[in-house]
Amino acid sequence: MQQFIQGFFQAIDPRAAIYLLLGTFSGLLIGTLPGLTATMAVAILTPLTFWLPPNQGLAMLIGVWNSAIFSGGISAILINTPGTPASIASTFDGFALTKKGMAGLALGINVVFSFVGGILGVLALIVVGFPLARFALTFGPAEYFTLAIFGLSTMVAVSGRSILKGMIAGFLGFSISLIGLDPIFGSERFTFGRMELLNGISFIPVMIGLFGVGEVFYQIFSRRQVVSTGTQPVTQLGRVVPTFKEIKDLTPVALLSALIGIIIGVIPGAGADIAGLVAWDQSKRVAKKPQEYGQGSLEGLTASTTANNACLGGALTTMMALGLPGDAVTAVLIGAFIMYGVQPGPVMFRDNASFVHMVITLMVLANIAFLAVGFFVSKILTKFLSLPQSFIWATIIILSLVGSYAINNSAFDLLIVFISGVAGFVFRLLNVPLGPIVLALILGPMAEANMRRALILSRGSFTIFFTRPISLVLIILSVISLLTSTLKKKATNGGR
Repeated sequence: MQQFIQGFFQAIDPRAAIYLLLGTFSGLLIGTLPGLTATMAVAILTPLTFWLPPNQGLAMLIGVWNSAIFSGGISAILINTPGTPASIASTFDGFALTKKGMAGLALGINVVFSFVGGILGVLALIVVGFPLARFALTFGPAEYFTLAIFGLSTMVAVSGRSILKGMIAGFLGFSISLIGLDPIFGSERFTFGRMELLNGISFIPVMIGLFGVGEVFYQIFSRRQVVSTGTQPVTQLGRVVPTFKEIKDLTPVALLSALIGIIIGVIPGAGADIAGLVAWDQSKRVAKKPQEYGQGSLEGLTASTTANNACLGGALTTMMALGLPGDAVTAVLIGAFIMYGVQPGPVMFRDNASFVHMVITLMVLANIAFLAVGFFVSKILTKFLSLPQSFIWATIIILSLVGSYAINNSAFDLLIVFISGVAGFVFRLLNVPLGPIVLALILGPMAEANMRRALILSRGSFTIFFTRPISLVLIILSVISLLTSTLKKKATNGGR
């Protein structure tokens, strides 16, 4: 109880509240503008919070994350272009409602049920997080190694059309993670005599380059337009706040979608975009009027907006309890946690329980914050849809360079950002998924160190990974994840 009280008061500190609101408004703007993702926002802002106390820095990052996922639905509804990938499914019914003259109601449903999904996701973190962490405390080196492999296998399985590209991306991330000092013997590896590489490649500059600079390069190259549908932002919204009856009627589909979103969020690497799509599809299957889905169904919009926000709590559960990123944003948040001196994983729940309670409280406050302002700012944010892309690109580049330099005051980090940005641009052109690279870069040191410790304990025998029940189960799940995804893709290609 003492640790809960301590974490709670850290979260409600007035200065933390200010940064939470600042992050919320930043996320609202970033999420509304197509092309800017929550991952990009958190990656760019993480180094800018380096000088803040953990409660204030995380308040800003969590505010950005939650509000960006919610506000991605604004442009999805108004101009049929998802502000973030998490809102892809919201375009199915959101824009159809706008064409029916119900844009205001669609935005109101987006606000209400994004909040409902977010709160239910946090509730799942509270219920599942601590028991899962206690169970994970029984893990040894073999279990941690196979856990890392399972995390990477699930990311590869949902990474895109090509399993091979996903695996190549994962191996590339692992290769980068080998740079630096050997975790067992302390000898130099792949440093080429550069002192800057003794501690390995810094995680944050790579993230900023891949998701920030790389995306800007790609947008400049492809010259994508903000309003790809050729429509003009809606200015007359009509009624925004849903009635009590509408909320009551939509609650069952919201609960189903929240459950789906939480489960998908717990799976490492799945993400809110997949949660929204799966929830929309499953709610359609059980709907009384499935023919209305895609034609302006309030239930369809509710399903997608609830699931993608509920996914955040599931993703945070996996990240905090096991140290595995639930999605790309939580991969960046791992870097933020480490930056603040806290290593995500089961030990964090035991040794830094107050920190865990602080994060949970901040998640709740972030959802309350965007609920409080969502109804009022939705109309205002439509005006930002006409901002010149050149202005957005320049802002992102400046923030990326300033943020990456600020961590270590190192020009070498700027070089990493540039190289990663070019790599991110090339990978986008080749449809190589970025998720496995990021996940492998994070899990690489954990996988290598624990594999070698396990082999030392077993005197070099690999049977240790198959004779321990938990590690065997994780290996089987990894194989199943890869096989089912491969067979599914073959069936899809064969049906074309």
